[in-house]
Amino acid sequence: MRLILLVLIFVGSVAMTGEQSWADDGNSPKMNVVLFLIDDLGWMDLGCQGSEYYQTPNIDRLAAEGTRFTDAYAAAAICSPTRASVMTGKYPARLMLTQWLPSGRWSPKDNKMREGRFLRELPLEEFTLAETLREAGYATLHVGKWHLGGPPFSLPTQHGFDVNVAGSEHGAPGGYFYPYTGKWTVPTTGSAVVKTTLPDGKNGEYLTDRLTDEAITLIRQNRDNPFFLYFPHYAVHSPLQAKQSMIARYEAIPEKERQGQPAYAAMVESVDQSVGRVMETLSELGLENNTMVIFTSDNGGLWKATDHKPLRANKGSHYEGGIRVPMIIKAPGISKRGSVNSVAVITNDLYPTVLEVTRLPLRPYQHQDGLSLSALLKGETALDREDLFWHYPHYNQHPHSAPVSIIRRGSWKLIEFLETGEIELYNLSNDIRETKNLAEAQPERTRKLLSGLHEWQTEVGAEPMRANPYYEVR
Repeated sequence: MRLILLVLIFVGSVAMTGEQSWADDGNSPKMNVVLFLIDDLGWMDLGCQGSEYYQTPNIDRLAAEGTRFTDAYAAAAICSPTRASVMTGKYPARLMLTQWLPSGRWSPKDNKMREGRFLRELPLEEFTLAETLREAGYATLHVGKWHLGGPPFSLPTQHGFDVNVAGSEHGAPGGYFYPYTGKWTVPTTGSAVVKTTLPDGKNGEYLTDRLTDEAITLIRQNRDNPFFLYFPHYAVHSPLQAKQSMIARYEAIPEKERQGQPAYAAMVESVDQSVGRVMETLSELGLENNTMVIFTSDNGGLWKATDHKPLRANKGSHYEGGIRVPMIIKAPGISKRGSVNSVAVITNDLYPTVLEVTRLPLRPYQHQDGLSLSALLKGETALDREDLFWHYPHYNQHPHSAPVSIIRRGSWKLIEFLETGEIELYNLSNDIRETKNLAEAQPERTRKLLSGLHEWQTEVGAEPMRANPYYEVR
C-alpha cells in the first residue's frame, strides 16, 4: 500500500508540473530532438573533456545527464563535409562533397596535384534527416549556420526545414555584433563578398544570444507538437569576437595558465550559456524528459585560438586534433546517466541514431555510412563496424593540413598522403599524440589497412587527385 501511495504521489506531481515522461515502450509521445552543432569547437574545449580553463557548466551538466563519447569524430577536418554527413548519414566522399564551400584556395601554380572534384551544394536528391522527421509529423526548425549551398536551390528550406533563421551559403558571420555585416575575400581572385547574417537586430546585440532567443521562441511555438531543432551555432568560428566583460575575466588569468585566446574562451562560454538557456526552456515547458539532445562539433578548433593537447594539430588537419570532437547525447529513457563510452563513432551516425531513438523506421539506403548509437546509449560497448574512413583530396591553408585518405581500425589509424604517397601508421591506444609512425615497423598491418582503405575508396567512388600540368617547380 505504501509503495502504491508513493507511485501515486509521483504521478500526481508530474501531472501538476506538466512534465512529460518518456519511455522506450512504443506508447509514449514522439520524442523531440535538439541538435547543437558547434563550429570549430575543439575536443579539449569543455570542462567535461578535461579543460580547467574553459567555463562550460551547462554542457558539463548535459554530459552528466547523458552519454559522453571520448572517441567521437567529425566526418572531415573542415565544416561543410561534416555538416553534409549529419544531414545525410553518408561519408563526404560518397556524396562527393569533400571540401568546405565554396573553397577557392587551390593554386594551379603552387599545388603539385589537381584537386578531386567536389559539389558546391548539398544535392537535392538526398533525403535529409530533416525531411525524414518532417514526413513523420515533426516541425523542422533551423537556427544558425547552414553552409551547404545557397539560394535559390540549396538553403535549409529546400532540404526539409519548415523554418530557417540565419542559414545561408556563408561559413562565418559577417560579425558577431549587430548589424552582423562583414566581407570575405575569395583567396584566388581577390574579389570581396559582402555578408549580412541577419536582417535586423539591436545595437549591442550578440549573435550567439540572438540565435538562442530565436531558438527558444520556436520551441515555445511548437511545444504542443513534436519538433526537430537543428541549432548549428556560428560560434566559435572566427572572427574571434565576444562580449568584453567576458573577455576581461579570461584576460585576468595569467597567460601561462590559458588554454586559448581570451576572446575564444568567452565565445565558448556564450555557447555554454546558450545550451543552458535552451535546457532551461525545455524544463520550464515540461519537455526536458521528452527531448533528445545532441551536442557536437563540426571539426577541431582553430590553430592559435585554442590548444588541443594531447591531440596533434587543429582544424583543417586530419590528425586527431582536426577530426576528434566532443559528442554528448542525452536521450531520456535510453541513455545511461553520466556514462562515458570509448567506442569510435562519427557524425554519419547521428541520422540513424535519431531515427531509432524517435522510433521511426531506419532508411539504410540513405544513411548507409552511419550506424545507430542507441545500443551504446544503453550501455553496450561495441558496434558492428570495423572501420572508419576519411577522404580529403584537397589543399587548404590550415597548418599541418595535407591531401589525405585515412582508415581507423580499432585503435590503429593509417594515413595515406595523396600528394606524396607517404604512409603513416599510429596506435592511438598508446600514442594519442600521433608521434611514432609505425608504418615501417608494422609492414603487414600497414598492407592490410592500406588495402582496406583502397577498397573503401572504390566502393564509395572517392575522387582521386591527378597530376597538375600547370604546377611550377621552384
